Amino acid sequence: MSLKLMSLKHYTVAGLFVLGTVFPVISAAADAEAGEAKSAVCAACHGENGIAQIQGYPNLAGQNEQYLVSALKAYKNKQRSGGQALTMQGQATALSADDIANLAAFYASLPAGGE
Repeated sequence: MSLKLMSLKHYTVAGLFVLGTVFPVISAAADAEAGEAKSAVCAACHGENGIAQIQGYPNLAGQNEQYLVSALKAYKNKQRSGGQALTMQGQATALSADDIANLAAFYASLPAGGE
């Protein structure tokens, strides 16, 4: 095997490792139905269909799943501040990793327009 080909193989493996570390894949086990069942508390501010009825609160429907996971984890770890961060920190603290993944899957599955 040539040195060039071996180096390319090592770089490819290293690159895949870095991508997996920087951009973690959402667990395939995320369950949108379980997320829907857990979403009642979220609906108070973000609407039953993920479209907020309160001015200034974000819509969750159709949002990027990985973004929702990252945001909920950041609230849970008290890494977000401002706005309604204290409320969200309190809500996210009670969520397990599975709850977060399931809620993200549920809201990502909803149509962004709320139809």
